[in-house]
Amino acid sequence: MNFGIESAAAADEAAIIELWRACDLVVSHNDPATDFRFARATENSDVLVARSPDGRIMGSVMVGHDGHRGWLYYVAVAPDCRRHGIGRALAQVGEAWLSQRHVPKAQLMVRETNAGVIEFYQRMGFERIPRIVMEKWLREKPSI
Repeated sequence: MNFGIESAAAADEAAIIELWRACDLVVSHNDPATDFRFARATENSDVLVARSPDGRIMGSVMVGHDGHRGWLYYVAVAPDCRRHGIGRALAQVGEAWLSQRHVPKAQLMVRETNAGVIEFYQRMGFERIPRIVMEKWLREKPSI
């Protein structure tokens, strides 16, 4: 399966959000449009897409960092495009994006409802770490 990986354009927003929804990555308290726009608006983050020669978005990864930790978010591959190396390529390009910015490690979080992807990430060298993730809403928790 032929594809290239590049930064997403503003015009890709709807197709990428549709992809994220198809991959069950959107939850009620995260507005994917806000996430997409925020990632594209700063130099510390980006949205990268795998695109077929005819322009179809086949996958995505949102990448960002705080200078110490890099993060991969919204790693998604269209269901009919899986098992062709797209997810692996997107994660590797995301890691390279972080490395080019001298970020020493890449992290990602997997929701318990998406645990089926853990083996995929382990094969790529990611390992489970003993951490408890906590959150505090600084504004009212949205329900989209």
